[in-house]
Amino acid sequence: MDVISEAFPYLMKGLQTTLYIFVIAVILGFIIGLIVALMRLAPLKLLNGISLVFINAIRGTPFIVQLFFIYQGLNTLSFIHLDRTTAGIVTVAINAGAYFAEIIRAGIQSIDKGQTEAARSLGLTSRQTMTSIVLPQAFRRMLPTITNQAIISLKDTSLLSIIGIADLTQRGQIQQAATFEAFKIWLAVGIIYFIIIYLLTLLANFLERRFIVR
Repeated sequence: MDVISEAFPYLMKGLQTTLYIFVIAVILGFIIGLIVALMRLAPLKLLNGISLVFINAIRGTPFIVQLFFIYQGLNTLSFIHLDRTTAGIVTVAINAGAYFAEIIRAGIQSIDKGQTEAARSLGLTSRQTMTSIVLPQAFRRMLPTITNQAIISLKDTSLLSIIGIADLTQRGQIQQAATFEAFKIWLAVGIIYFIIIYLLTLLANFLERRFIVR
C-alpha cells in the first residue's frame, strides 16, 4: 500500500490530463458528429458523399493508425505543427465524431416524419423544425448510445500514451518502471479508470431518467 499511496498524487496528475483531453475531445467530437450527420442527411449528393467517405474512413481504420497519421503523418507537412496534446485531442475528437454522426443520424431518422410535416404546416422553416422539434426529441432517444460512445472515447485516451502524452496510463507505466510493482500500480490505474467510468455511467443513468420519456 505504501507504493500506491506514494504513486497516487503522480497518477492523479495523469488523470487530470486524461480528463482534460477527454472533455474537450468529446465536445468537439459531438459537434463534428452533428455536422457530419446533417451532411449525411442533406439532399445534396456532394455533402452526402463527403460525409459518407469520412464516416467509413474513420470507422474502417484502427484508432492507433489514426493517431500516428495525425501526430506523425500530418506533422511531416511544413504548414502543420501539432503538439502531442493537440494531436491527441484531434484524434479522439475525429474518431468519436464519426461514431457520433451515425448515432445522431439514426436518432434524427427515428423521429416521425409527421412531426416535421406538422411543423412545416405551422410555418416553421427547415432550420427551426430541426432545432426546435427534431433534435430535442432525437437527443433524448440517442442519449444512452452517446454515453456509451463517450465511455469508449475515454478508454481510447489510454492509447495516447504511445505518443508520449503524460496521461494516466503513461504515468502508470513510469511508476511501474520505477517501482517494479506492476501488480499494484496497474491495479491502482485500473481502479481509477473504473471509478471515472462508473461515475460517468451514473450521470448518464440520471440524465436518462430525467430527460427520456418512456
